[in-house]
Amino acid sequence: MKTWNQLFVRHGWELEKKEESVFVCKTETVENMDFLLESLDKAGASYSYGDDMLMLHSVPVPEKKWIEVVDFKHRGRGEGLWFRPGEEEPKLRELDTYISGIVRQLNRLGFYTMGSCDGHERRDAHVSIKKGKDIEQLVQMLLALGMRRVYCREGSESYHVSFPLKRNELLDIAEKMSLVEESWLEKGHDYIKERMFYHLLEQLLSIPGESGKEGKVREFVKEKLTPFVDCITVDRNGNLLAEKTYRAGHGPTILLNAHLDTVQELESNRVIKKEGAVWSSSNGILGADDRAGVAVLLHIAEHLMHSSSFSGKVKFIFTVEEECGLIGARHVDDYFLWGTDAAIVVDRRGAGDIVVSCGGYIPFCHEAYGKFIEDTAKAEGLSGWHCTNGGSSDTRIWASHGIQSVNLSAGYGNEHTENEFLDVEACYNVTKLIKGVFGRARELRSVLQEIERKKVVRLIIRKAQ
Repeated sequence: MKTWNQLFVRHGWELEKKEESVFVCKTETVENMDFLLESLDKAGASYSYGDDMLMLHSVPVPEKKWIEVVDFKHRGRGEGLWFRPGEEEPKLRELDTYISGIVRQLNRLGFYTMGSCDGHERRDAHVSIKKGKDIEQLVQMLLALGMRRVYCREGSESYHVSFPLKRNELLDIAEKMSLVEESWLEKGHDYIKERMFYHLLEQLLSIPGESGKEGKVREFVKEKLTPFVDCITVDRNGNLLAEKTYRAGHGPTILLNAHLDTVQELESNRVIKKEGAVWSSSNGILGADDRAGVAVLLHIAEHLMHSSSFSGKVKFIFTVEEECGLIGARHVDDYFLWGTDAAIVVDRRGAGDIVVSCGGYIPFCHEAYGKFIEDTAKAEGLSGWHCTNGGSSDTRIWASHGIQSVNLSAGYGNEHTENEFLDVEACYNVTKLIKGVFGRARELRSVLQEIERKKVVRLIIRKAQ
C-alpha cells in the first residue's frame, strides 16, 4: 500500500509534505490542484482543503484504484501538452497517465520537456527534452536510479529520451527521481547511488520491529526485494527467504543474511540526528543493529540485477528474533540451505571486521575464505579490513550447516543502548566490499573448491588411520 505522498509523487503532483497526510500546496498550479481534488472525490477520499493546505482524513487507496480514477479515455491528448518549457508547469490531466510523474520530476530538475508518451503498452515510453542542460547528467542519474539502459537521440532542438520500462516501473522511477536534488546531478552516478542508499537506510531506521514484531519491516523489505529476485516467501517462522539465479548460474551459490528485528522498540517520537557521517537517535536506540545490514543487502540485490559481472545463485535470508537467541535462523528449513557454498552476514559492530569465529573456539569458516575476503577488500581499495574473532550471530547457524561463513562490520557502535550510532560511510563501504566479492566469483569458486578438496583429503587420511 502506497502512502498519499507516494501516490501524488508517482502521478505527477508536486506538494510539500508537512507531515503524514498533510500537504502544503503553494507550489502546485490551480489547474493541477483542481484535477487532484476531482480525483480525491472520485476515489471517495475524505479530505479538507483551504489556505493552500490539504489534509487527508482517510487511508490511502490502493494504487490500482488510484490509476482507475486518474486515467480516462483520451488522457494525454490536447493542446495543453504544449506548454512553455521552463516558464510554466505541465498540465497533469493532459499528460499520459504513467509518464506524468517523470515529466514533473524532469522539469523540477531543469530538464524541460517538450512532449511525452507513456507508450500505451505498445512501445517504449519517451520524453522530448529541450536542449540547454547537459543530457549526460540525466543519463547518469537514470542509471543510478536503477535503469539498465537509457536510449537518447539528439535532434535539432531537443533530445529524445526513451524509457525501456514497464508502466509500473515508470511510476517507480518517478518516485526515485523525487528524492534527487538538482545539485547532485553534476556530481555524477556514484554520488547519486550513495545518496539513494542513505535514503533507504533512513527509511529502515524509521520502521518499528522489535523481536517478535517484525511484520512492518518485513513487508517493507519484501516490497523492495521482490523486483530483484526470482522467488520470495515468508516461512512459517516469519523469516523472509528469496532466491535469484544470475546469468547462466554456473558460479557459486552465496547466502546473504541480515536480521530484521531490533533489540527493543524504536521510540515513536525520536529524531535521527545527523552529524556528518555519524547518525544517532535523539531518544532510545537507533536500530542500526541490524537495519544497517538490511540496507546493505537490499542495495546489493538491486546492484546484482543490473550487473553482468556475476554468474551464479544468491539466497537472501532476513531473519526474525535474532536478538533473543538466533531463533529465526535456527528454524530456517534445511532444504533452503542445500547447495549453499558460502555465506556473508552483515551484522557486526565497527568498521573493517571480518568475523571468522565465535570467540575463537567456534570457527565459521576455513582461513582461506577469510583471506579471500581480506584480499578482495584490498583489491577494491578498502583499507582496514581484517579477519578477527567475534561474538554470536546468525553466522554461527550457517557455519553449523557446513557453509563457509563470515560476518562483516556494518558501521554501528554502542548497539543495544541509547548511545548507539552509525557511521553511514562505513556502512556504505560494506556494499563496495560485497560487490567486489561478486565481481571475483570465479576466484571465490576456486577457493571454495580447494577448501572442499582439503576436507576430502583430511577425511581420507583420518579413515586410513
